Amino acid sequence: MRAVHNKLVRDKIPEIIEKASKTAYTHILSDEEYLSELDKKLNEECSEYQADKNIEELADMLEVMYAIAEARGWSVSELEAVRRDKVEKRGGFKDKIYLEYVEDGNE
Repeated sequence: MRAVHNKLVRDKIPEIIEKASKTAYTHILSDEEYLSELDKKLNEECSEYQADKNIEELADMLEVMYAIAEARGWSVSELEAVRRDKVEKRGGFKDKIYLEYVEDGNE
């Protein structure tokens, strides 16, 4: 029986499959393919988080975001520095503010 996946998987998945007495057929992606598959994987993990709302899926999203940053030439520490800078300048989301609308005072 053949289960077709056609998707980016974590590095140890082929090894886990082999230990289960199955054969994993894989290939290494080009840099361009890798970035494209990472974007797909982020959407997949986001959908899974939206469905399950569990910390495992949230951790998967974070792992994919770290991989995307590194694949684009940014370190995880650079990503975190940009995040902190945005929090400092614009705030985070802790205050639960929901913007309904904005009126132009000139009207």
